[in-house]
Amino acid sequence: MWNGIVNFRFMRLMVFFDLPMLSDKNRRDYAHFRKFLLKNGFIMMQKSVYTKLVINNVTSALIRQKVRDNLPPEGLIEMLEVTENQFAKIEYLMGEEQKTTLDSTDRIVEI
Repeated sequence: MWNGIVNFRFMRLMVFFDLPMLSDKNRRDYAHFRKFLLKNGFIMMQKSVYTKLVINNVTSALIRQKVRDNLPPEGLIEMLEVTENQFAKIEYLMGEEQKTTLDSTDRIVEI
């Protein structure tokens, strides 16, 4: 809706990927794709899971197209868009051996 006010609907765009690492070219393609994600504001959640905060559907569509334009020649890339409220409900589980505490409500990480 446009009345001089921009309507923000924060969402997270998540990118999951499984890329081959068998040859030197595969490893270069992996490094290039990972650097592309970081350069474009994605943060790493796990080794092959990256996420980016986007402000609305239009921004998300633009970022998704950029990812499509930078696909490595081999491997599997998946994208998932979730609302910020859905993303905030992530439950972090760790084994008892971990010396790390996560508090998802306050977004505090103690290491």
